[in-house]
Amino acid sequence: MAAAATSAVPDQPLKAQAAGQVPFDLSQPPDIEGFTPLTKIRDESFKEKFLRKTKENPFVPIGCLGTAGALLYGLRAFHQGKTRQSQMLMRGRIFAQGFTVVAIIVGIFATALKPKQSR
Repeated sequence: MAAAATSAVPDQPLKAQAAGQVPFDLSQPPDIEGFTPLTKIRDESFKEKFLRKTKENPFVPIGCLGTAGALLYGLRAFHQGKTRQSQMLMRGRIFAQGFTVVAIIVGIFATALKPKQSR
């Protein structure tokens, strides 16, 4: 019976850890067998990323500017009491929003179909 109780205990004793001690180093990524993480090339600033994305799909910022312009001008016309002009500008805003959504979808498909570049 004593042999059965000792078989559940491993041959080597467990390392005693103090309370709150972590069994691995948090400053380093974990070492996972068979996994090779991709190296991060470099960080880019907001301005650099915005310019890169605008060059990749210039219709999205154009649609956003059109949407914002129609909204602001339509609200101004509404405030001035020009209801017909305001209504037409709100319809234009809806059109600009649709244009922006289509531009985003086309950009996603174009990016997905583009062959991968090795960096």
